[in-house]
Amino acid sequence: MSAFSFLQKNIFTRAEVQQIADTIAASEKKTSGEIRIYLEPKCAVEPLVRAHAIFQELGMDKTEAHNGVLIYLAYTDKKFAICGDQAIYEKCGQTFWDNVKEEMQKHFSQKEILKGVLIAIEMAGEKLQAFFPYEKGDTNELSNTPIIK
Repeated sequence: MSAFSFLQKNIFTRAEVQQIADTIAASEKKTSGEIRIYLEPKCAVEPLVRAHAIFQELGMDKTEAHNGVLIYLAYTDKKFAICGDQAIYEKCGQTFWDNVKEEMQKHFSQKEILKGVLIAIEMAGEKLQAFFPYEKGDTNELSNTPIIK
């Protein structure tokens, strides 16, 4: 399978899933923050509302420093959102989240879904690093593998 397709059940190839996980791991090596990707076909509510619900379901609100970031995509409905836990949200402000979303949308509109996701991970990682740098003894609290429903 070539590029990401919103219309196919197999959203990413194995290599692309690994690339996402590797990008998350590389970003998290520089920060105590946690980044997760969650994909599902449909979103019956506002994507940000759904993203916050998933954030809670995944226990991302229970990280030690409250600095997790979730990138959410509803691939059939072509909706997405990005949200962060309390500590990172307070540090970044809404402008940062809007900028990430705009960058993702730019790539999604060009059918560069994987690139949009990778850039969002990198942008989140850079911001997490600025406010929550890696400290000796930091552990990876959450899996880096994307969740695809």
